[in-house]
Amino acid sequence: MENELTVKRFTDVRRELGFTQAEFAQLLGISNTTADIERGRTKLSGKVVAELLKQFKINPLWLFGESSQQYLETSNTSVIPKVVTVDSADKDNMVLVNAKAAAGYPQNIQDTSWYQQLPAFDLPIPEFRNATYRGFQVEGDSMLPNLKPGEWVLAKAIEHVDDVSPNKIYVVVLEDAVLVKKIEKRPNSNNITLISLNESYPPYDIKPFQVQEIWQVNSKITFGVDATTEKGLLRQLQESMDELKQKLAN
Repeated sequence: MENELTVKRFTDVRRELGFTQAEFAQLLGISNTTADIERGRTKLSGKVVAELLKQFKINPLWLFGESSQQYLETSNTSVIPKVVTVDSADKDNMVLVNAKAAAGYPQNIQDTSWYQQLPAFDLPIPEFRNATYRGFQVEGDSMLPNLKPGEWVLAKAIEHVDDVSPNKIYVVVLEDAVLVKKIEKRPNSNNITLISLNESYPPYDIKPFQVQEIWQVNSKITFGVDATTEKGLLRQLQESMDELKQKLAN
């Protein structure tokens, strides 16, 4: 029989990761289901413990009740770019990933030939020196008012999840999506919280191992610039309010 704490921790890990018993068994290379392990009938094999460490950074000592640290090396989860492209002079250039290409980006993240079909350019501006940059097109309205659908963000590669700052915007490349979000790492939590600026989209948590790359947004390319100023809009609003008050008073 397996130790009760180990069984509980194994089950908690599966639930926390959101897998069914059958899905978890398939990932860990067990036939059919993890039900027997979770009932304490089958001992955890070395192979399963090794898979939990390899795939999800689960600390084996924690699993057997000998450590309070559930994850190993979460802070060192590397989010460095998988492929960097260079121009004919061997200098890093900036690849542009439009909304359509972004759909295939997570799956092709290590395929050098896939990047060759994307446009790339160099920006001879001091702010874009000494780092790797990539351009991503914004989809959807989750980052309004700061980023509108169709605009482009130019973002700098970062190396580790620990390098993120709560007051910056990031392009987060997951295993199946490319998202533009704010990132928060809560104290005493192994989760990463992704936050939209548009408050109609609730924040949600992901695990560090789900992240392939993180790019810090430092500028944007916008279109259709017009002359309406913030002040002009405020004045219009003020006038409308005054008019309304006047009508109510009458």
